[in-house]
Amino acid sequence: MIGVDLGGTKILAGIVDEDGTVGDTVEVVTPIESQALLVEALAAVVEELRTPDVGAVGFAVPTRIDRRGIALGAVNIPLAQLSLRAELGGRVGLPVGAINDGSAAALAEHRLGAGKGARDLVMLTLGTGVGGGVVIDGRLYDGWSEVGHMVIVVDGEPCLGICTGRGHVEAYCSGTAADRIAARELGEGATAYELVEQKHPALEQIGHYLGAAIGSLANVFDPEVFVVGGGFGLAAGELLLAPARATAEREVLPGGRRLRIVNGELGPSAGMVGAALVAFEAV
Repeated sequence: MIGVDLGGTKILAGIVDEDGTVGDTVEVVTPIESQALLVEALAAVVEELRTPDVGAVGFAVPTRIDRRGIALGAVNIPLAQLSLRAELGGRVGLPVGAINDGSAAALAEHRLGAGKGARDLVMLTLGTGVGGGVVIDGRLYDGWSEVGHMVIVVDGEPCLGICTGRGHVEAYCSGTAADRIAARELGEGATAYELVEQKHPALEQIGHYLGAAIGSLANVFDPEVFVVGGGFGLAAGELLLAPARATAEREVLPGGRRLRIVNGELGPSAGMVGAALVAFEAV
């Protein structure tokens, strides 16, 4: 199958076997000028990878997906009211599966990565925005799972893109938020990755906010494991997870499962692999 992971800055696509083995991949910049250009780019990466052996394609996209496979509206890219199965399926001539990108990563980490063997899992992906996914009793929750838009600071920082909310996880823990903090702390043009390279103390505060979100989610779902992924989340690693654990431990109610917070094992391929798993289900 072909799995396509659409992010706010890049599209990563690859050929994936059912056991999660990744073959050829292609990566391109995400066009954000219009939905039409975005659809063209998604179809183009499929055609570049396609071979006679490919049976279907799965798309993981950073937006809410309804049960008909319609992308309802993304925050950071021009994608709204698009039927991925109809529009892209018609273009590439293959069966199409569609899933939220955070849910795709959660599915992949649950079946093949850091959450393998767990019955319950919550994942947060810290990238351009903050996505997430939830596995309950061994099954992926098929609701929106927009954990990045959970409020952690009432009337706090404005959220990103077209979101009108304030104080959301995405406004404090995303790579975009970290870029903003880097520019403030290190000077104009500095990025989140410079914060990581320098092990900057600002990462402790970001981890603190992440822990507040995890503590609240633990009180709702009581999962066996929290998995943190996404480009920024994986790059920062323990620089975020250590303070996140300290804050989450304070916020979580006693009597639940032992709080376990780890980085994903599938790296930046998690969303792509999860998309491919959905493609297998499409056929």
